[in-house]
Amino acid sequence: MYKLWEALDHAKKLRWVELSHELNNDSPYWSGIPEGSVELGNVVFDWGNPMLECQIQTFKFPGQFGTHIDFPGHFIKGAPRSESFGVKDAVFPLCVIDITKQVEEDPCYAVTVEDIKNYEKEYGPIPDGAFVALRTDWSKNWPDMDALSGIAEDGSENFPGWSLEALQYIYEVRNAAANGHEALDTDASKEAAKAGDLACERYVLEKGKLQIEVLCNLDQVAPAGAVLIAAWPRIEDAVGLPVRVWAITE
Repeated sequence: MYKLWEALDHAKKLRWVELSHELNNDSPYWSGIPEGSVELGNVVFDWGNPMLECQIQTFKFPGQFGTHIDFPGHFIKGAPRSESFGVKDAVFPLCVIDITKQVEEDPCYAVTVEDIKNYEKEYGPIPDGAFVALRTDWSKNWPDMDALSGIAEDGSENFPGWSLEALQYIYEVRNAAANGHEALDTDASKEAAKAGDLACERYVLEKGKLQIEVLCNLDQVAPAGAVLIAAWPRIEDAVGLPVRVWAITE
């Protein structure tokens, strides 16, 4: 038997975990995107047409819609966009940093370097080329946009995420390839408020790295040892695209 087929046969005996949300016309998206930007499954060629018995639909959506990948050109003028990343850039060793207990105490919690070092004490160093994901269980708020945003009585947003120091650690001390999270933004809300910008996201994209936002089901994946696969449409010049993401895990 061929080696790759044997490897695939073995892999299919492991757990395959969906990490992306299902989308429909009522799925939430950032309020800055104009209304009418989403139109999924519009039928433009229907059954009964004498030319050919089939159905064809069109799909209209923002690049940053649902579980999506951001390319550096999303925040950085002139930086690489979708066409700069090939199929080898879509498969990663997966590290899942669990900060759910901290988030229960503080919904605006920003992961720290100490959190990541504690993870490494238990599971070993983050490997080269890793995808580092934050598990917060925030995805359980999907598809309630107010809950995802953590809207408080005063109208403020409150949700967990990254700190700049933690990102600097995974990219500059370790050699990660990408990061991901369950919330709508990279930056924990209090970090964004402090900086007056999405400084964490800007840092990631300035480094030429990839990130995937609005992940789900990280609670079903082993903290270390899994593989993440991301698949996005091959559309030129995109700064972001909805993405199908899954993990293969012990």
